Amino acid sequence: MSNLWGAVALLPLALSVAMPASPNRSQARSMVVSRHGIVATSQTLASQAGAQVLARGGSAMDAAIAANAVLGVVEPMSNGIGGDLFALYWEKKTGKLYGINASGWSPAGLTPDYIKTKNSWRMPQDGIDSVTVPGCVAGWEALQRKFGRLRWTDVFQPAIHFAREGFPVTEIIAEHWELSQSVLRADENARPLFLPGDKAPRTGEIFRNPDLARAYLEIARNPRSFYTGGIGKAIVALSQKLSGTLAAADLAEFEPEWVTPVSTTYRGWTVYELPPNGQGIAALTMLNLMERFPLDTLDPLSADALHIKIEAQKLAYADLVRYVADPRFAKVPVAGMLSKDYAAERARLIDRRKASDTAAPGKPPEIGTDTIYLAAVDREGNIASLIQSLYVSFGSGVLVPGYGFHLQNRGALFELDPDHPNVVAPRKRPFHTIIPAFAENGDRKIGFGIMGGFNQAQAHAQFISSIVDGQMNLQAALEAPRFTKLTFGGSDVMIEGRVRPDIRVELTERGHRLDVLGDFNGWMGGGQAVMHDAAAGVNFGASSPRKDGAAVPEPAPYFSPRARR
Repeated sequence: MSNLWGAVALLPLALSVAMPASPNRSQARSMVVSRHGIVATSQTLASQAGAQVLARGGSAMDAAIAANAVLGVVEPMSNGIGGDLFALYWEKKTGKLYGINASGWSPAGLTPDYIKTKNSWRMPQDGIDSVTVPGCVAGWEALQRKFGRLRWTDVFQPAIHFAREGFPVTEIIAEHWELSQSVLRADENARPLFLPGDKAPRTGEIFRNPDLARAYLEIARNPRSFYTGGIGKAIVALSQKLSGTLAAADLAEFEPEWVTPVSTTYRGWTVYELPPNGQGIAALTMLNLMERFPLDTLDPLSADALHIKIEAQKLAYADLVRYVADPRFAKVPVAGMLSKDYAAERARLIDRRKASDTAAPGKPPEIGTDTIYLAAVDREGNIASLIQSLYVSFGSGVLVPGYGFHLQNRGALFELDPDHPNVVAPRKRPFHTIIPAFAENGDRKIGFGIMGGFNQAQAHAQFISSIVDGQMNLQAALEAPRFTKLTFGGSDVMIEGRVRPDIRVELTERGHRLDVLGDFNGWMGGGQAVMHDAAAGVNFGASSPRKDGAAVPEPAPYFSPRARR
């Protein structure tokens, strides 16, 4: 007996030798690390579909489109073919970063006078008059034609499968579905399809959308069907039935635009966003302001660091809402907004001890909530950074009958003030919130994005600061506690409860009015990131726990005939 107790007494020592204690860390998950490709999305079935496309020899863009199509099935309130798309693609062999703006324009008949004839003095937030031309499918086609390796029809097979056969609804998506029941009940076409048994599907319940499978089959045969074929005709017929202005020519004449990304530097890194009409420029101007302060010497979650970032957000967003619009219609001072001298001038407005109540837009010099984001990297190191959305949950609330998808309500972001650069006008693209991003430092290339309406640009800046100033890895940077401010002006700010109580007290003493939310709150936006390290020949992936998703690696070819030999 004494020998037994002696062995038990020695057990802790033996375990400490056999299993060394791992160091404490703040992140909950580890990064995905692979010599092959990785796909990171907000739902695991979509990530898996993208990884399988990579294993079939597809490029990062093939995988991204396949994953996006699946997300339109499994996360229908957040994205789908009725919405818009923006993407960045880094091509390793050329070292070139490409950008595409596939945001749709307003109907030719949508004017301020038209809105006012409907007794409305603000842009409709839902319904047919909030609908702009969906750019997603045209964006997919242009991207796959330029960067794809597989047949166009192949990339839609996973989405068609899940739409036909069904899938079990995941946790966070089920919550969003339940919160959207009033929108779905208001549409006679959406109610029977998206509220089976007159209720939102619960976690684990199987949901099928055979109408959407039909739409994907048409698109797989001919992507122009969405604009001029059966789907396009159904959209126009619906618009006419609802007395909207969307006409056949608005769809048929739309084309996405290849654009040159805009960028800034931040302590040795170069960070890229797409140019206006999106809000990506606000992430860059916010970083320019933050660079004026010694954030690299501060704890990234200290009161000093958080205060500087919050105040930088206020100044960057004041310029955002004042100047950003469709550059084909308005003169957007992009170069001036990105000027380092302008940032130095604006940074002087930040009081390091006191929160500001107001933040007015500056005068840049004249120099010559419901969204999905996904990132994919293939084994060669090509990176797709892609974001797609309906805007609010289930978009306009208008479902295209027979095809199982909702139309976006991006027109809600237009202004009616005739002096504002974002005033509604025929064939104009509205101000856009969704933004993909890319960053590089030497051999390290990162595709990243964080969802959530006006949260996105400020979340991008915080993510980069976590990587650069906080020296965090991809997963830790996505998980790190964040703040978000979704109002313009005032000292209110939302912050996650993982920020220490003493830090929150100090921020309150500086004048910030904190709304303390849950530890991993959805207002902060879920995100994804992939990184290619060219020197090591290794890829990394990460996915935020604020969503249902994961980063999934491409399976290695261990079952191939070559491996069996």
